[in-house]
Amino acid sequence: MSFFRKPPPRAADLDAQPVTRDAEASRLILDGNALEDAGDFAAASGCYDAAVALAPDNARTHLNRGNVLLATGDLAGAHAAYTSALARDPGYSAAHFNLGNACLRAGSTAAAADAYRNALAWNPQFVAAEVALGNAQAQMGEFLQAVESFRRALVLAPHDAHAHCHLGHAQRSLHQFENAIASYRHAIEIDLSCAEAFDGLGCALRGLGRLDEALENHRRALALAPRFAEAHHNCAQTQLDAGLVEDAIASYRVALEINPRSGQACDGLAMALRRLGRLEDAKVFCLHALAIDPEDAQARMHLGIVQLELGQVTEAIETQQLVLRSRPDFAEAHSNLGNAFRQLGQGERALVSFIRAAELKPDAVEGHFNVATELQESGRLADAAQSFRRVLSIRPTLAEAHTGLLFCLSHDGSIAPATLYAEHLEFGQRHQEPLRARWPLHRNGHEHDRVLRIGIVSADLRNHPVAFFFEPLLNHLATSAGLTLHAYYNHRVEDATTERMRQRFSQWRSVALLSDEKLAQTIRDDDIDILIDLSGHTAGNRLLTFARKPAPVQVSWMGYPGTTGLTAMDYYLADRYFLPMAEFNDQFTEKLVHLPASAPFSPATDSPTVNPLPALRNGYVTFGSFNRLSKLSPRVIALWSQVLRNIPDARMLLGAMPQGGTSDVLMRWFAQEGIGRERLELHARCDARTYLALHHRVDMCLDTFPYSGGTTTANGLWMGVPTLTLAGHTPAGRHGATILGHLGLESFVAKDAEDFQAKGLESTRDREGLARMRMGLRERFKQSTPAQPKIIADGLERALRIMWQRWCADEAPAPIDVTTSS
Repeated sequence: MSFFRKPPPRAADLDAQPVTRDAEASRLILDGNALEDAGDFAAASGCYDAAVALAPDNARTHLNRGNVLLATGDLAGAHAAYTSALARDPGYSAAHFNLGNACLRAGSTAAAADAYRNALAWNPQFVAAEVALGNAQAQMGEFLQAVESFRRALVLAPHDAHAHCHLGHAQRSLHQFENAIASYRHAIEIDLSCAEAFDGLGCALRGLGRLDEALENHRRALALAPRFAEAHHNCAQTQLDAGLVEDAIASYRVALEINPRSGQACDGLAMALRRLGRLEDAKVFCLHALAIDPEDAQARMHLGIVQLELGQVTEAIETQQLVLRSRPDFAEAHSNLGNAFRQLGQGERALVSFIRAAELKPDAVEGHFNVATELQESGRLADAAQSFRRVLSIRPTLAEAHTGLLFCLSHDGSIAPATLYAEHLEFGQRHQEPLRARWPLHRNGHEHDRVLRIGIVSADLRNHPVAFFFEPLLNHLATSAGLTLHAYYNHRVEDATTERMRQRFSQWRSVALLSDEKLAQTIRDDDIDILIDLSGHTAGNRLLTFARKPAPVQVSWMGYPGTTGLTAMDYYLADRYFLPMAEFNDQFTEKLVHLPASAPFSPATDSPTVNPLPALRNGYVTFGSFNRLSKLSPRVIALWSQVLRNIPDARMLLGAMPQGGTSDVLMRWFAQEGIGRERLELHARCDARTYLALHHRVDMCLDTFPYSGGTTTANGLWMGVPTLTLAGHTPAGRHGATILGHLGLESFVAKDAEDFQAKGLESTRDREGLARMRMGLRERFKQSTPAQPKIIADGLERALRIMWQRWCADEAPAPIDVTTSS
């Protein structure tokens, strides 16, 4: 932020000493003052030089000479002149003050602050010195001290609009946004023409998330001062926060047109272009910012972010490390270095960087959030949940952190179903209830049988498991005469899957840059009848859009096994194996809908063939698991280890391990259970065909709990490998039981840990039976409902029509069951 300064005091303005004894020197000083006021600095300088020659011991002559040198940019000369004045009069407060201005212009902020303090020591009533001291303290990051300096200035001059404004700047830097707003409003009350106060007020309102009000005040500032480059820059930042990326880019460009040497505007423009996915252009402007100021650590840090998103991971690491060599306390650079390590699969190095960022800024959310996410991905879910709670203690309204917490808790087997449900209700209470009073009155036509406008909201309409399940249904739904499909795609990445799915929608909107409010308004403007969420509490969700109730009927499905916690969400799609209504009705704010199957499963067309049971050739059983690392825990490993101990020659293959090595934590968990490394075979994440081919080495898979495997279970069955699962009492624990139930393999569904061990032993004793089952599983799968997407799509369309008819009849949502294919 900039601080407006008044012109430096001159001897004729501030000095109260007796008039010089040399009348000619006095006349020259007055003539020099007049010439200076007229902007003729060269002539003024001549007068002051002559005055110094006539009266070399007069401090006033040196002061005035210093002022004109300062005005013409001769900082060293000005510094020498003010020093000469103080040599002749050490108590000359105006000379101390102007010396501070010269030091500040030369970049010696600490020396400037000392000079302002000296001025105040000799003249405690010197308001301009108090304000200047506050500005210097703010530039050094001493914002608490700056606030005190500005308050002292306002005791002396309560109607000084600029002092109120500068106080607001310092308060804003301390995130004291409400106090800053009050200070800016005081400044505006005193001086309605103070553009800086309107701009600062906009920045403070942005800090509170009041973006519409913020933009209004930035515009008022620019109406008063159209060439106010910093106001254009601040307006751009607010527009960026509001999702108005194109507007932000235009504002940054105006700021640069006014001040082409603004590295800050170049940097901001780079980040705006990045938001649009224009990464090469963003990189260019990062480099422009660095050309202006090679020491600009923030611009270099942003360059590293762009390099990472361009896939230049090594360069990104080198860039962030370069930043940290000059700024080892730069928390954001540590966070971004961690992101680069994470992309390389170096989770432990990433975690070290994230922890350092959190240590440097313990009251900032980013570091703690990254720590939580990395802990979650590495399977340390209890620690991850604790970190997410830390984030929420800092910013209780950060829904993304709340979602992360719920995702972690859904993996925690020690949490009772009622407690887990209560945690989800808290999400709704915290994030939905403040919005409920503004729910719109829906004016959609009430015709029961008209064509329904169905909206799909997802960040996963790309190469992602959700798309893998949804696309087979989309191909059937798109041909229905009773529906039109409207996509709201919430991700910047588009791939071949995205392009393929786009063709199936009547309307496609890319909404990643829209705020939740703007997205809700877009959905209302599109007259969507039924809005379907495919994310739940997973990355890229737009639950805060659903919390605004933009559509008359709202449905959650597929992405997350559990309730959203929102009463704005009316239904949750499942099936009789996944969520038996009698057991799970009381774990959902939504009403359960039973489809013929929760979702279809379409195996890869180039899947390897099923091979004979490996145990017949090996002479020992090989268990397997292809679940992600975050589903594993000491309790899971303990149960698996008991199965391995019951069959002393059995081995286990673990896929989906981190790239770059094994997990030391995982190995330690097995070792604590007496299972040696020689009994374990670990494989890193790999391409789909290699992953499926690894099933050729596995006789039976063991499932995770309380968060069971869905896609992995289905893929295993397609490859002839059944999965032994432990049916859970929360939705996350039901995936395995669901797919096995559809295939009539309930004998592989255990009711408790003891039953799990018994079934593991019993299933592998009859190796000939297991071998016969293996060779028939693929055909059995083909005959099951999950392999019949048209049956599921037809059931879904019937369910949507029932939901709509209930809404048209003003009937509350109720459980729905459409389990027949007719």
